[in-house]
Amino acid sequence: MSSLVAYEDSESEDEPLDPTEDGASTSVQTGSFKQNQEIKLRFNSQVTQRAQLFTPDYDWTLLGNHEGIPEKSPSLAHVQSQPQSCFDQEINYCGSRGAKHKPFEDTATCQSLPATQGNSCPLQTFFHTPQRFGDGMNPKRQNNVPSGVRPYIPKRQRLSTTVETVDPKYPAEQVPGSQTKESQILLDVSERVKPYLAHKPDTAGIPRRLLMRLEGHQGPVNTVQWCPMPHLSHLLLSASMDKTFKVWDGAESGRCLRDYTCHLGAVRDACWTPCGRHLLTGSFDNTTVVTDVETGQRIAKLDNQFKVMCVALHPSNPDVFLCGGHSSVVKAWDSRSCKMVKTYKAGIQQTLDILFLRGGIDFITSSDCVSRDSADRTLIAWDFQTTAKVSNQIYHERYTCPSLALHPLEESFVAQTNGNYMAAFSSQRPYRMNKRRRYEGHKVEGYAVQCEFSQDGTILASGSATGSGHFYDYHNARMLHTLRAHSQPCLCVSQHPVLPATAATCDWAGEIKIWH
Repeated sequence: MSSLVAYEDSESEDEPLDPTEDGASTSVQTGSFKQNQEIKLRFNSQVTQRAQLFTPDYDWTLLGNHEGIPEKSPSLAHVQSQPQSCFDQEINYCGSRGAKHKPFEDTATCQSLPATQGNSCPLQTFFHTPQRFGDGMNPKRQNNVPSGVRPYIPKRQRLSTTVETVDPKYPAEQVPGSQTKESQILLDVSERVKPYLAHKPDTAGIPRRLLMRLEGHQGPVNTVQWCPMPHLSHLLLSASMDKTFKVWDGAESGRCLRDYTCHLGAVRDACWTPCGRHLLTGSFDNTTVVTDVETGQRIAKLDNQFKVMCVALHPSNPDVFLCGGHSSVVKAWDSRSCKMVKTYKAGIQQTLDILFLRGGIDFITSSDCVSRDSADRTLIAWDFQTTAKVSNQIYHERYTCPSLALHPLEESFVAQTNGNYMAAFSSQRPYRMNKRRRYEGHKVEGYAVQCEFSQDGTILASGSATGSGHFYDYHNARMLHTLRAHSQPCLCVSQHPVLPATAATCDWAGEIKIWH
């Protein structure tokens, strides 16, 4: 069957013979009687001219399709009396040009046209069979290539060997194991970070100068986080209400390295795993997803049956995590089996944030459960193993706490409150609040403004509804600096774990900035 696509440098076996071309294949199509007679005469004269050019030691080989040859051709009268099996072969011939050259004489092989089922055929003569175009790619034909001559490869097969095929199941940037430049996210180490990897970070500084802007999100950016692995700490994770989360080069180029579209709703929270190879995200589409940073493939997708507001990895077992949101319960999942392992019933409307304490034995949840007289369930301490409430009388003021942050060295944590201040608590039972230490000066005003400690625990940073970033001395609660970062509410300030005096901020308009 002839191909529907014609290639400019490949030959179709169904094309008619060109009388001016040597070595071409012959295929005479049957038609009307007059057309057949003209084809017969042309074929007869062509054969006569070619036969005169051959030397006595060479004969020509008929290779072609017998179906296209008329049964009563005058030029083939000497073979009409032979059995029809003589034509049950492919008929071609060797051009006169090839027969005159010595290389063909040295490398040519001889073969005979086989008879079919016992019928003898006088055409069983040894014929010269040079290499036809494309024969080297067909195992059914002879593969006799003269020395010093490269076999012809059709364009169709050249393209199939040079063009890299891609599995349609995965986009080009998501092919498992692919080592393209775009996919080498975890293999590159930033030149800016390398000098700081050999020694411990110095005392955290305060960023004051704008380094770069990262643009790409089309909705509010809820959180930004640097990768916890020191050699990958140039990677910055961002989660947005535009249903995507991205990984950026936040140290040098500022370009987006990978855009992940695993959710159908707004991505409310996201975090790195301790190894830096996976991402945990929670969305308003009721799902929690564990994603591979390199390939972008989903490792686990879990349906919580409620809008997810916050996620938290277990500090000693990253395969287990908690998620809470628009529900009265907090669920614990195992990403390896994709099964829910524990349920914590709080009897509240929704969970705003979750914080594991050191060791992962206990954790704290913040909720929006506030009444006129008390706020006894604003912060609840839980025993992770038994799912029992350890305390629900931690915070007594009538403000909700949209975010929590654990001190990296000391046994304490802070809670961001809608009272426009951050309160400090002990992370050991009975989790008493430090009434003498309060971090004031920024605005929350109902936004989910986050707070975060520096790597050495000396500086506490917070966003603000005014668009500024605020930096406090943790030990004396004094404000060190106010960074005029954004025109829209600044939701998060993340301090770099390796580079000194470097931080990332994000705002309600979808803008991300890197400061130094």
